[in-house]
Amino acid sequence: MARATVTARTLAYTARPMTTSTATANSTGSMIASSLALSLRYTDDLVKSIPADRFCEMPTKDMNHPAFCVGHLAIYANRVLEMIGRADLKIAMPFGDEHFKNGAPCVAQDGRYPSKDVICDTFTKGWTNVLKALPEVDDAVFARENPAEGRFKEMFPTVGGAVNFLCGGHNMMHLGQISTWRRAAGLGSAH
Repeated sequence: MARATVTARTLAYTARPMTTSTATANSTGSMIASSLALSLRYTDDLVKSIPADRFCEMPTKDMNHPAFCVGHLAIYANRVLEMIGRADLKIAMPFGDEHFKNGAPCVAQDGRYPSKDVICDTFTKGWTNVLKALPEVDDAVFARENPAEGRFKEMFPTVGGAVNFLCGGHNMMHLGQISTWRRAAGLGSAH
């Protein structure tokens, strides 16, 4: 078994190696989990060296800061758990989504954002629960119709398409924003 570690912020996760000859009824979840594990490691790499007092800093106008990006991603873990039928694993959110939802403006800290530790711990706990659940989800669940409405459902008509995007592409898009923020803030590359 291959082992994908995610630093002290997350629980260890054992990924099952997948080949076309060993695919099982839950192979989709295992494949999505591999991408999610990578994004969890990348998140930790990006944020661990950012001082807490700079987590909401805006080095340039209209640039999303790390608090906004990580907080935004954190609110989606519970939604994914609902989509895959594992609402029992949802975490209690220590903050609402009003400052992190799609379309919310990112502003310099004015008291609306929780601390770096609260945001990062919430992100890690939620997505770690998703990571542990994915390999156990039957492929039939991923083939179901996406319960979302509007454009998101048009772009991703199945649960599998939506979950794959939220665990991979969506996370990596916003992590790329943090990578750019690091450079604009004078912190350089995380690697």
